[in-house]
Amino acid sequence: MGRGFFSSIISFVYLVVGVIIAHSHRYFVHVANLKAIVSAALAVILWPLLLFGVNLHLR
Repeated sequence: MGRGFFSSIISFVYLVVGVIIAHSHRYFVHVANLKAIVSAALAVILWPLLLFGVNLHLR
């Protein structure tokens, strides 16, 4: 088990936490168009901003 393995685990955990946080902020409710999909993807990747109250919903 090298550094690559631990890096992969950390990345996976980061994305899983991102999905959980984005779901709790209702980013997956209406994923029917491109804006909603991009908003959800941004929320998953930039989830720490959601904790500070930043709204990533695209209009």
